[in-house]
Amino acid sequence: MSEETLQSFFDANGKVAIALSGGTDSAFLLHRANASGADVLPVIVRTHLSRETEVERAIVLCLEEGLEPMVLDIDFLGIPEISENRADRCYHCKRAMFSAIREAAFGMGYPVIADGTNASDAEDDRPGMRAIRELGIVSPLRDAGLTKDRIRDLSRVDGLVTWDLPSDSCRATRVDTGVPLTRELLDIVESSEDVVRGLGFSGFRVRTDGTSARVEMPASQRDKAMGRSGEIGAALSGWFTRISISEDVRDG
Repeated sequence: MSEETLQSFFDANGKVAIALSGGTDSAFLLHRANASGADVLPVIVRTHLSRETEVERAIVLCLEEGLEPMVLDIDFLGIPEISENRADRCYHCKRAMFSAIREAAFGMGYPVIADGTNASDAEDDRPGMRAIRELGIVSPLRDAGLTKDRIRDLSRVDGLVTWDLPSDSCRATRVDTGVPLTRELLDIVESSEDVVRGLGFSGFRVRTDGTSARVEMPASQRDKAMGRSGEIGAALSGWFTRISISEDVRDG
């Protein structure tokens, strides 16, 4: 399992669409696909669940590779199974997203759709992973045995600016299950994280039940955060009635 395995994938699949989020993994996959000589179609999904800055970064990555991306606008909040924010929201989200990508790619003559799942991602029956498997989406990085750390190392060697991007997830993961997703609430989540980031913190999450906020800090920054808890609380008080800080950054 290696970079050679990844090259072999593109040798065997010379026409491939890549779901591009703009993160470290999908950016590396796009770069290596383009370098392999394959005919690559980058597909970017714009939705209220993602940050517009991520879409903009993904577009720039495509242009730097000399590729014209396809940008799909999807109203996820118009899908009740997603906007109601049930426990299986991720399944419906991934299903809707990759169904749209697959339809668009097939329509353009691209028979293979790849995503950036890597070998460090758990091979379990998580709803999102189940949706990807059901739709026949392939994960070349995982199949090549490339872990997150290895992808970062290779991205740095390849000169990709995304090599050290912190891992992130969609804005919906910040809202407690069962709390309806609205554009206003998702914007508040994004704005609150921007404010905390502006105070000099990174790798954190701001979770909410719709009224209060839990700022999850990585262990390395918790002491600093606790020392500035008053400042953080004041910065977020316009959006939330109660703010707490914890050392527990969950996945997502």
